[in-house]
Amino acid sequence: MTRLLEQHARARAENPVGRDFSEALARGLSVIGLFGPDTPALTLSDAAKRLDLPRATVRRALITLVALGFAEERERFYRLTPKVLRLASAYLGASFASTFFQPACTSLSARHGETFSLAMLDGDDAVMVAYATPRRLYDGGGLGLRMPAFCSAVGRVLLAGAAPEEREAYLKRLTPAQVTRHTVTGKAALRRILNQVEQDGYALASEEAEEGFRSLAVPIVHPAGVARYALNVGRVVSAPADDLTRFLPILKEAARELQAQLI
Repeated sequence: MTRLLEQHARARAENPVGRDFSEALARGLSVIGLFGPDTPALTLSDAAKRLDLPRATVRRALITLVALGFAEERERFYRLTPKVLRLASAYLGASFASTFFQPACTSLSARHGETFSLAMLDGDDAVMVAYATPRRLYDGGGLGLRMPAFCSAVGRVLLAGAAPEEREAYLKRLTPAQVTRHTVTGKAALRRILNQVEQDGYALASEEAEEGFRSLAVPIVHPAGVARYALNVGRVVSAPADDLTRFLPILKEAARELQAQLI
């Protein structure tokens, strides 16, 4: 049997779940998570190196994914198949956030002719769980889109609305990366931005998370008092910033209506 690398053996011994934790499932999900826009295909060696796991361990995970139809192998390269979307569909169908907020985003987009979305925090990223856009503005984004929380409008709204100790813990562990040439990476500056967002009740980010794109977001506050969700409108930067901020009253009104329905 292939011996686990020392750090993984130690992690297994220290896992708080104990013997009930399924390492095989965790590794399979880790393998799926390797694939993305920058890595649409990987060899076994690439996957093992990225996960820092033995080749035999990763090989078993990949062979299992192929056997189940979630991946395919061509000329030593592994790729995910559309069947993986079933996993996303399962979440979207069962998620309160998606089923509750999607109609609101769809209605706002149809009424105002702009792209509206709703995000939640997932680790250090903001993830779109509801999304609607007019066909003429479709830009390839959508459900499941992930953005660093520290430099996106939705992420900043969520961080500013979090409990103070959670926000500070996030900033302490954060190593800001330069996503675009406009990204603010200084922690002191980020603290000032988050304080201002908390005071203003909204965030406007211009080309910090994505070149050529500007977005405006407001919080949807859970009855517990924290910003659990962020409602967002976005458009390309060819339009002036003032043209986007005119949607602020629309976003705030929609957020108030949605907040009133949360329990």
